[in-house]
Amino acid sequence: MDNFNPQFQKIGDILVHQKIITSEQLSNALTEQKSTKDKLGSILISQGTITEEELVNAYSMQCGHRSITKDEMLKVEQSIVALLPEDFAKENNVLALSKKDNYLAIAMEDPEDLSTLDSIRKLTNLSPEILVAGRSSIKDALESLYEKVKKSGEVESAISKISIVRGDEENEDELDLGSENVSAEDAPFVKLVNLMLTEAIKEGSTDVHIEPGRDNVNVRIRIDGVLVTIMSPPINSLNGMVTRIKILSKLNIAEHRLPQDGRMKIKTDSKEIDVRVSILPTVHGEKVVLRLLGSGGKTLTLSNLGFPDDKLKVFRKWINQPYGMVIISGPTGSGKSTTLYASLMEIQSEGINITTVEDPVEYQIPGINQVQMHDDIGLNFSASLRSILRQDPDVLLIGEIRDEETADIAVKFALTGHLVFSTVHANDAPSTIARLLDLGIPPFLLGSSLNLIMAQRLIRTIDENEKEEYTPSKNELERIGLLNEKNLKYFRGKPATSNHNSGYKGRTAIHEILEVTTDVRQLIYDNASQLDMKKLAVKNGMTPLREAGLNKIRNGSTTIEEILRATVEEN
Repeated sequence: MDNFNPQFQKIGDILVHQKIITSEQLSNALTEQKSTKDKLGSILISQGTITEEELVNAYSMQCGHRSITKDEMLKVEQSIVALLPEDFAKENNVLALSKKDNYLAIAMEDPEDLSTLDSIRKLTNLSPEILVAGRSSIKDALESLYEKVKKSGEVESAISKISIVRGDEENEDELDLGSENVSAEDAPFVKLVNLMLTEAIKEGSTDVHIEPGRDNVNVRIRIDGVLVTIMSPPINSLNGMVTRIKILSKLNIAEHRLPQDGRMKIKTDSKEIDVRVSILPTVHGEKVVLRLLGSGGKTLTLSNLGFPDDKLKVFRKWINQPYGMVIISGPTGSGKSTTLYASLMEIQSEGINITTVEDPVEYQIPGINQVQMHDDIGLNFSASLRSILRQDPDVLLIGEIRDEETADIAVKFALTGHLVFSTVHANDAPSTIARLLDLGIPPFLLGSSLNLIMAQRLIRTIDENEKEEYTPSKNELERIGLLNEKNLKYFRGKPATSNHNSGYKGRTAIHEILEVTTDVRQLIYDNASQLDMKKLAVKNGMTPLREAGLNKIRNGSTTIEEILRATVEEN
């Protein structure tokens, strides 16, 4: 019978007894220990003889303490984590897990570290109960959890500096989020909504989605075009949150069955953010999407939009022409407005009158006359444009061409010696021409008025601080079409807290620029097919979107998977 009792044995003997290491490996490690004075467990791990998990199990057998995994540690509540100061916790690699009566459960790698245990007693006035965990898993959990604790602290202080303006501009009564008088039962929801908005603004996100599920509400914010979950409050908080948002955006709080749209303004110390509110009834309750306009703090210049130098030159040439149409196309959220605003900022001067008609006005630019649509009172694109024609503009920006009347005004305006900028929803540059013809513009008018069409997409860029080189699989290279390119280095970002575990930070644009030269004009007059148009444009030097994406992979600023996500294969 085996009388081996791990509680009276040394760690090395336990590992040998469990057949995890051999006696020979143990004596090698002990020899090394004499010179390095390191812990035996650390030496065995650094030699690759055992895994951290095996050491944790042996420790827990030796000292009779339960072990805990990284996943379990990540679920610990912030208020408990914060019981130990961050510097102390990180220096000694200990994490507070839960508190009961006078006991505090903590995770540590070495249960015999008495001086740390003593310090914990002094810091918290509680008796420590030890759970054993691996060094690196405690380290990772500490990083992630203290990041959250910090955020909630920052958010608390930020809330006091933020104010919301209700609904319409006509009667803007500001709400100071820090001190508004709210009944006690509503207070938690007010705090929750403030927390959510502050976090979204701090991260520079464009949208906030509040999505009811069966058991909880999923709150996600869109960062660099991709949704990231920031909190999951229980489902019983949904009504309070939705009511709070409805009050702020002047919507009907009694109506739960119909979609509603509203708006509000948020003022922080540094900026003013226009918020569009959209509420949609779903099977589990009302889903709310908040669109934050003007929350990105980026300065608008053409040079930081990701154009390669040669393409920037072409684009600059055409936006500085005295008349004609410059059209930017792409799906929602592909940065079309940003590019247009940057173009306006570039050509803006005392000598010209620039007027815009937008729905909604996303950025307010000093020195430019911006008109906001109001469909409910009949102020739509065509109505505004007719009035603007009498206002003698030199440059006109039309937020989007979506019907024949708007298209017709834009074309005529361009033909009478004005420069017109606008956007169209289309997949690439050649199909934009087809879309405009489809709206009913005669080919001879369209051909004469167009100067340049640019399709664009936004792609995420690798986080420079977490960048690593790697070798993609053959399948990946085949899908992207780079199998035959030799000596090309591929990079990706390591997931980290700083980049929301995505490996990406920030975005850049890729562009497909079609210059409307004489031969392209002729094809438009002849009502030629999209395919012929594309062939000619590529022959004239147009870089298709996928190719522009490949260039971003070649210069190491993005990954293969990102280009596969953002562009379609050229046929």
